[in-house]
Amino acid sequence: MAQETIDIDYVANLARIALTDEEKERFSGQLGQVLDYIEKLNTLDVSGVEPTAHAFPLENVWRADEPEPGFPVETALKNAPAVRDNMVVVPKVVE
Repeated sequence: MAQETIDIDYVANLARIALTDEEKERFSGQLGQVLDYIEKLNTLDVSGVEPTAHAFPLENVWRADEPEPGFPVETALKNAPAVRDNMVVVPKVVE
C-alpha cells in the first residue's frame, strides 16, 4: 500500500488524538509499514485454519467455586474505622 494514500489526519481524528507535524510524518510511515505487513498476511492460504480467540486452549486455573463459611462479624469489622449495628459507618456521599 502506498504511504501517500494514508490520511493520517483522518486516522488521528478517529483515534481522538492530536498529532504534531513531526508525529504525523513518523506515524504515517509506521502505519504504512503495518498496512504493508497486513497485505502480506492476506496472501497466506488459511482455508484449513479454524478461527480461534487464543493460539492454545485455555483451562480454568482457579479453584472450584464452592461455598465456604465466612468470617464472623467481629473479625470482618475488626479494622473498620467506625461501626454501628454490625455495619461499617462511612461518610455520607449522597444528599
